[in-house]
Amino acid sequence: MTTYKQLLEQRESLELQIREAKKRETGAAISQARALVAEFGLTAQDVFPSTKTRTVRTGAKVAAKYRNTATGQTWTGRGKPPKWIEGQERTQFLIR
Repeated sequence: MTTYKQLLEQRESLELQIREAKKRETGAAISQARALVAEFGLTAQDVFPSTKTRTVRTGAKVAAKYRNTATGQTWTGRGKPPKWIEGQERTQFLIR
């Protein structure tokens, strides 16, 4: 039966082997990636496209689509409908 101390020594030995194997395989992977980049003339943008290229508009106002003629209240048609338009034909409230 192995002792606690022996198991710790085995773990240290395994961790060292793991680090060495990872270093060796990482080097091989990097070499292979560089060879492919050179072979196909790839750029960093080709391999790692930036997510910042999309423009996200936040807080932009949306034009009103419906108007309550009695009160002047408006609604864009997005989200939960207001009480004044619920259960009614919406075409009569369309802003033209």
